[in-house]
Amino acid sequence: MNDLEVRQLRYFVAVAEELHFGRAAARLGMAQPPLSRSIRELERRLGVTLFERTTRQVTLTAAGEVLLRDARDVLAAIAAAARRARHAGRPAPRLRLALKADHDGGLLPRILAAYRREEAAPPVELLLGGRGEQDQALRDGRADVALLAVPCDERGLDVEPLLTEPRLVALSAADPLAARSSLRLADLAGRTRPDGSPADRDDLGPPVGSGERPPKTDREPAVVTHRAASDLTQIFKLIELGDTVAFLPACVTRRYPRPGIVYRPADDLLPVTLAVAWPQNSHSPAVAAFVRAATAVAASDEQNATMPPEAVARSSG
Repeated sequence: MNDLEVRQLRYFVAVAEELHFGRAAARLGMAQPPLSRSIRELERRLGVTLFERTTRQVTLTAAGEVLLRDARDVLAAIAAAARRARHAGRPAPRLRLALKADHDGGLLPRILAAYRREEAAPPVELLLGGRGEQDQALRDGRADVALLAVPCDERGLDVEPLLTEPRLVALSAADPLAARSSLRLADLAGRTRPDGSPADRDDLGPPVGSGERPPKTDREPAVVTHRAASDLTQIFKLIELGDTVAFLPACVTRRYPRPGIVYRPADDLLPVTLAVAWPQNSHSPAVAAFVRAATAVAASDEQNATMPPEAVARSSG
């Protein structure tokens, strides 16, 4: 069998995702007859049927399901390789660091300072994104290294935990729950998080309760899209308005005290672990330098946390 062509895989994925040759052809910007011929040629090369076709519908066969999974991975790997090659060919190299703003455990300034002392330390280019986007940025070639929360999707990545810290519930100072010294997730029923998800569930663990919709409250919640609520300043404003709460790492709550917001521990809210991650096949000296800096700073931070204050003062003096 001749090697499969990238073009054929791209055509196959379009048809497999659309399950309609006409829509797939429109998506690819081509006529339907050559698309159908390409799929038939692919089936002939493989010696299997990939689609069951009737006059009313198109469905994937078992062989087609397997190829769709692998073809997506292959196309993603090819796109990532192209991005990495273009980045490596830039006249002024940079280390692309993916992270969520303010979710660095308070370590980033010290990590960058330690990294700059490394011999192989090109300038750092920050790639800011939402929670959970950093691992994909590494896989698709947009980032070289990342600071992210674990657990995460570790496929194709090396991941080194740096620190673990509690998360606190950020809620309006006018919320009746603000009078309590501690909470449980069930207490947050009826409230939502900035992305619109129920606040009585922990995104780092299994759903709390039966999974039923939380009861409505007599207050009218603010309506906001995930895009509008992705900025931390906007999230704080929504919290101050009421009904919206957020789960924030302790370092963020220390960094942003606000008169209209209180931070409360929740007994069943899982802590968050910050980690440094990079592609398993990376041979970049700059990535290695950043990982060394990150782990050294985290180890120093952990050591200081276990030392008496006078010893910490001496070690940092």
